Amino acid sequence: MKLAILSREPKLYSTTRLVEAAEQRGHQALVVDHLHCNLVLEKGKPGIIYQGQPLEGFDAIIPRIGASVTFYGCAVVRQFEMMKVRTAVESQAIVRSRDKLRSMQILARAGVGMPKTAFTNYSDEVPAMIQQVGGAPVIIKLLEGTQGLGVVLAESEKAAQSVIEAFHNLKARIIVQEFIAESKGADLRAFVVNGEVVGAMKRQGKEGEFRSNLHRGGSGTLVKLSRAEKAAALLATKALGLGIAGVDMLQSKRGPLVLEVNSSPGLEGIEKATGLDIAGKIIEYTVDLAKRRKGKQPAAAKQTEPQPDSQPD
Repeated sequence: MKLAILSREPKLYSTTRLVEAAEQRGHQALVVDHLHCNLVLEKGKPGIIYQGQPLEGFDAIIPRIGASVTFYGCAVVRQFEMMKVRTAVESQAIVRSRDKLRSMQILARAGVGMPKTAFTNYSDEVPAMIQQVGGAPVIIKLLEGTQGLGVVLAESEKAAQSVIEAFHNLKARIIVQEFIAESKGADLRAFVVNGEVVGAMKRQGKEGEFRSNLHRGGSGTLVKLSRAEKAAALLATKALGLGIAGVDMLQSKRGPLVLEVNSSPGLEGIEKATGLDIAGKIIEYTVDLAKRRKGKQPAAAKQTEPQPDSQPD
């Protein structure tokens, strides 16, 4: 198989591991910087030009689209879809997952447990919004924030009002969530591939830090998920139509609460914490998708793959 890995950084751990896993299985893997792709739109003949040459002959792609380039990255994925190339993560699913408010609306409709969350466009509704999520302390998040950036813990109602009003004055869109004290600065990351939890870790924030993201200095350790936690991760992934996802959850008194579903989850933390070949699982899933396109249905392939673009949100 000839695979394209859409990544801006060929030397990143996740990118190099995917290339390595593909080559170990006898496949060809080319790293393509999606920001350097030119899209050619023509009736019945969509194309992509990269480094002066048309990108042709690929069986499947694995998108590694960063949050800051979601718009153009998804346009490139969509172009591959128009060219009848299978993708491990569909463009519309990436768009769903990147909009925090939209994704939480979808998850709530699907019956996924999550922290109480509120959103408003008006600063004069701030006191009521804080009470709607259970009162201070509260978590305030930028809708466009990633890797723990743009997340604030407001320990008092006055502090929460000040932060929310400041964000509103900057025309920044935010959500307000209840603070789950019993999680004690830790969360769970479940890595899902093709409707199966293939690895999980517990991420613990450093001392004095309520954010557990590894990018913020947190640490990851192997963990065995409960049946409820696995079910929550799989339901969240299915609701957003993702073939590959990292599902972040909090352990609470009322069960697992999903914080976010990441459509381009990093591999370094999960592979080092679990010792598992997660990259290999992604390659095998992607190759199975390509075989299905060619009419070669593998016996072991699951029948759970990303939902089509036409599915209503």
